[in-house]
Amino acid sequence: MEKLLDVKNLNVSFQLAEEKLLAVRDVSFSLEKGKSIGIVGESGCGKSVTAFSILQLINRPGEIESGSVFYKNSDLMKYSENQMREVRGGEISMIFQEPMSSLNPVFTIGRQVAEGIILHTGVTKDEGRERAIELLSMVGIPDAAKRYNAYPHEFSGGMRQRAMIAMALGADPSILIADEPTTALDVTIQAQILDLLVDLQEKRDMSLILISHDLGIVANIADSIAIMYAGEIVEYGDTASVFENPLHPYTRGLFESIPRIGTAGEKLKTIAGTVPMITETPRSCVFAPRCPHASEECRSAPVSLVEKDQEHLVRCIKA
Repeated sequence: MEKLLDVKNLNVSFQLAEEKLLAVRDVSFSLEKGKSIGIVGESGCGKSVTAFSILQLINRPGEIESGSVFYKNSDLMKYSENQMREVRGGEISMIFQEPMSSLNPVFTIGRQVAEGIILHTGVTKDEGRERAIELLSMVGIPDAAKRYNAYPHEFSGGMRQRAMIAMALGADPSILIADEPTTALDVTIQAQILDLLVDLQEKRDMSLILISHDLGIVANIADSIAIMYAGEIVEYGDTASVFENPLHPYTRGLFESIPRIGTAGEKLKTIAGTVPMITETPRSCVFAPRCPHASEECRSAPVSLVEKDQEHLVRCIKA
């Protein structure tokens, strides 16, 4: 199947005073039409920076140093700002982490949903309003015609997230990026939002990039998975393959640290050590300081992401 999105060797840095921070290094992954990928990792590992880079939303002091982002065989890195405005919200939409900070508090929910529809599809104001009400109803907001005129503070957290999803779907995008879409929501609402995303993806034959720190969520939703650690993808492949046969020590450590039913009283396993500071430029395997299998060879040079099994890649010389 043809790749809809193909990210290759993406590198992103932030210049602070006289110090350059490498937030994302050599990130590569692809996405086919109608498929989904989960990008998983700890807070600060580069998941959101990767997503923002796809849409060229990295502002100074941030900089996309190198790499390419091919969308339908066209490199977005070569697009002008005007061209990217057509892509953002039109071809590729994003649901941000915190809906209250993404919604404008002085405009009604309906106006904000309709605005994107009018901008990207060229419909009239009345048609935009009707389409917005239809979308609000589709994402599960009751009495959508009445709630069209409500303000963000009048919505609960779950309702605001549904409104954000409606905004993202306004121009019928090919790709939806969901950046921690269930943050700060209770478990019941989380499940409803995730079920909604999966249902919409299937009905619209839409591709999905799901950013999360929750392995359970990604296991149930994503066709493929990319495990990120300290700015790098350390393992990448088919979700079933990665879960059944994790090849990287960090991935295995994550899986072993998940609490399981029937293990009451047992000490929860952890990964020894701490995540390296972002100011520390890696000159070897980035996980070597915490890895129980590290040798002098691991500490001598950076490690590339290589294919070990069919379409199962890992950044480890001992995998």
